[in-house]
Amino acid sequence: MRLRTGLVVLNALVMASTASAQTPPAAPPGPPPPACTAPEHRQFDFWVGYWDVYPTGREKLVAHSLIEKLYAGCTVRENWMPLNNSNGGSLNMYDAADKKWHQLWQDSQNGRVAFDGAFGDGKMVLVGNWQGANGPGQDALTRMTYSSNADGSVRQFGEQSTDHGKTWAPAFDFTYRKSASAPSK
Repeated sequence: MRLRTGLVVLNALVMASTASAQTPPAAPPGPPPPACTAPEHRQFDFWVGYWDVYPTGREKLVAHSLIEKLYAGCTVRENWMPLNNSNGGSLNMYDAADKKWHQLWQDSQNGRVAFDGAFGDGKMVLVGNWQGANGPGQDALTRMTYSSNADGSVRQFGEQSTDHGKTWAPAFDFTYRKSASAPSK
């Protein structure tokens, strides 16, 4: 009986030491990550809001869009909600290391585009290669220009180039107007 009790105690000690050896020590608290408070991080804030989206110059509502500032001011997230249910969204961030804005677009058709660009002359301009933009195997360089209008609306003007940026043709043109209704979550 004594041997059995000793084995049980020894087994318990081995299990306890194994368990404590597998538990990593708590990491010491480090400095908080750098805040995204530089003026450059606010260059795209004019797009933040809940919007009704129309083709520029027309009164036909085509989408709603919720644009949010998230992650301690480091990210502008777009939630594109067209009335035809082909939705998508983007994450936008300013990278102080390369002094550029980056956008990653993903949609419900499994389309994905990485855009890069900059803010200048009151406009955000982002450019990326959109695979299959004009159908399967028909890629296009896409340039989007976002500008804040005097009435508080935002224009998103898209152009495409199939000759590596030598020439550009209009592809889409939207006006975002502040929505009177609150977004549903």
